[in-house]
Amino acid sequence: MRSPKLAALELRRFGRGTLPRAALVALLVLPLLYGALYLWSFWDPYGRLDRIPVALVNDDEGAGAEGRRITAGDEIAQGLRDSDTFDWREVSAREARRGVEDGTYYLSLTVPADFSRRIASSSGDSPEAGALRVRTNDANNYIVGQISRTVFGEVRRAASTKTSRSFLDKIFVSFSDIHGETVKAAKGADELNGGIGKAEKGSEDLADGLTDARKGSGKLSKGLKDLHDGAGDLEDGSRKVADGTRRLADKVNAVDARVGPLLKDDEKAIGATARFVADSAGRLRDDLDALKERAPAAAKDARAASGTLDGVHTARCEEAPLPDPGCPDLKKARDAAATAAAVAEDVGALVTGHRAEWKKLDGQLARLEKQAGELAERAPHLSEDLKDAVSRINKLNTGAGKVAAGARKLHQGLGTAETGAEKLDKGVGELKTGADDLKDGLYKLVGGSGELAGGLHDGAGKIPDYDERDRDRRTEVMADPVRLVSGDAHRAPNYGTGFAPYFIPLSLWVGAMVAYMLIAPMNRRALAAGAPAWRIALAGWLPVVAIGVLQTVALMSVLHWALGLQMARAAGTVGFLFLVTACFAAIVQWLNARFGAAGRILVLALLMLQLTSAGGTYPVQTSPPFFNALHPFLPMSYVVEALRRLITGGGLGPVWQACAVLAAFTAGALALTALSARRRQVWTPDRLHPELSL
Repeated sequence: MRSPKLAALELRRFGRGTLPRAALVALLVLPLLYGALYLWSFWDPYGRLDRIPVALVNDDEGAGAEGRRITAGDEIAQGLRDSDTFDWREVSAREARRGVEDGTYYLSLTVPADFSRRIASSSGDSPEAGALRVRTNDANNYIVGQISRTVFGEVRRAASTKTSRSFLDKIFVSFSDIHGETVKAAKGADELNGGIGKAEKGSEDLADGLTDARKGSGKLSKGLKDLHDGAGDLEDGSRKVADGTRRLADKVNAVDARVGPLLKDDEKAIGATARFVADSAGRLRDDLDALKERAPAAAKDARAASGTLDGVHTARCEEAPLPDPGCPDLKKARDAAATAAAVAEDVGALVTGHRAEWKKLDGQLARLEKQAGELAERAPHLSEDLKDAVSRINKLNTGAGKVAAGARKLHQGLGTAETGAEKLDKGVGELKTGADDLKDGLYKLVGGSGELAGGLHDGAGKIPDYDERDRDRRTEVMADPVRLVSGDAHRAPNYGTGFAPYFIPLSLWVGAMVAYMLIAPMNRRALAAGAPAWRIALAGWLPVVAIGVLQTVALMSVLHWALGLQMARAAGTVGFLFLVTACFAAIVQWLNARFGAAGRILVLALLMLQLTSAGGTYPVQTSPPFFNALHPFLPMSYVVEALRRLITGGGLGPVWQACAVLAAFTAGALALTALSARRRQVWTPDRLHPELSL
């Protein structure tokens, strides 16, 4: 029987019942589940970043006065909200920190309170860089953190460029301002000479004022000395308090070390015992109340019963002509009743004669019942209460230590202030001397002011004065002197398209692997009939190839029509995948035919090696040397590279190379399967009793 006919008979088995048909359907859609579901799950994740909740904290307070006010934080926040990157939610700093920690937000961006002030400082005397703070949590998602670094890098560059433009624009505006102001300064220098006389009068007033200041600095020095003495007393007192709290904390921690484990282990027993004591005290109170009520009545009844028995004994045993035979017993009963009546009267007297003591006893029992009940309720939390008390005392100890340290620093600081006040007093005296010197120097300024006016007139002619158009052009170039012009050849439109060359061959390999779990790698009828080995190999290979073709058609139809996979060379892609299916089927067939049950494990192991060395996600050069060494010798490496050219475009060199490699793998695997079939036609003890069977 020829190989195609044997293959058709193998496939016809799947139409003989409901279960085989279901198995065939499952076999056809299995690659679809692998490929389509995997690609669907992250088809375009970068296009859905606006669904990722992230926290935006805008604490910027702005800078500048009305009319020239800078609110850089508000501008950045508005730009982020208008963008399609992330679902920005403006929250407080506390909520953002808590949200990033518990996973409510994947990351947070904080614009600090001084952001605008720092930006505005670029044109001042002390320029400072504005800082945006990003906080991520890789425990929530590592990839989001990586994406955010790129996104926030763009935010930082945009903000930096905008700030640079503002800064440079102010510089060029300043040139024009300087030009005008220099002209004004020259005119002002002409007027300076007339103001020097007034300055000389002011210097005299300054000298008089410094005399008064000298008196005030003396008083300041004395007052600081008194404060320094008082701070010394405060330091001593706070140190004593800190020592006391430290000793208390040591004692409490020692008690906690001894009692804490006992309370933790015996909390339930303590609670049960306390509950029993409370219940017993309540019942005892009830019994005492009953005793107070019933004791007098019981004494009266006992005395009446005793009198009755005494009368009966007298009538039957003492006054009767013939004594009653039961007199001895009756006498015992009379005596017992008399004794009981006496005891009952004693009890009644005890109850009625000691009411104050009974009331006191009842109050003590009530207090015992209440305290035992409270202990029973608190018993499950005794160890927690003890730890809370220990924690509070330790905090008190820490706080007392800080107070003592602060008092010590205050004492030291006031000592320094006292020394400074003395220096101030001395310095004020020196200032008075300087004021006298100032008066003399003002006369010398007259000549210098004339030279200053002449120099300012000359300098005004040398300072550039840019108009608005020239200023804008220069600002644009200097703020962004280097621009990147990029081109993207054969661009993949989305994430799923970029990863399709990796997941499609994975799906087809799994399809071939599962197919040979249902279909024998070598036709048993052909083996039994002694057919040629090559025919046996083809008969086991063709059914899986036919199923693989159907799997490929189903997978690519769903990827194209349902998910929107656009292929630069659609027909070439499908035809190439038919060759991939044939190659994978041949390799899986040989592993199962040659190694039997162990071959299934080898098929899975080979899949893992191909996935890790094919370079489907990151370039293979970034993998460890072991996978770089495997890369050229496994078929999936060539399949992934060829599919990239067929789906996204590019030269066809890797495609033809992949076709040659796959054809060689297919032919080699079929030849090895034929060799295995030839060996299987000879029965051996290992075949009769295999070591492993799945």
